[in-house]
Amino acid sequence: QVQLVESGGGLVQPGGSLGLSCAASGFSFSTSAMTWVRQAPGKGLEWVSYINSRGGSTSYADSVKGRFTISRDNAKNTLYLQMNSLKPEDTAVYYCAAPSAIRPWYWGQGTQVTVSS
Repeated sequence: QVQLVESGGGLVQPGGSLGLSCAASGFSFSTSAMTWVRQAPGKGLEWVSYINSRGGSTSYADSVKGRFTISRDNAKNTLYLQMNSLKPEDTAVYYCAAPSAIRPWYWGQGTQVTVSS
């Protein structure tokens, strides 16, 4: 079955860095675009970043542009999100997802990122 398993979350001080990973299985990862979405406490889902299937095209929400970097390793079926210069407002549960216009999106279980001193 389809699985997306995020890891790498935790507590970090403002200005610090954290790297998230998302291990994919059960579907054709190498032909799937991927995205990161987050949900802050008491708020709705916020799209963070997108990467196409080959990794040649990426996009970012204005709130993270210049600080976050999305990447992927299709040989390892793994998606990454490198987060630098973290701010308290980056505190959220981060989800990786495989979006699609022709099937339901695949979602991971999420990993908590807390930015606090």
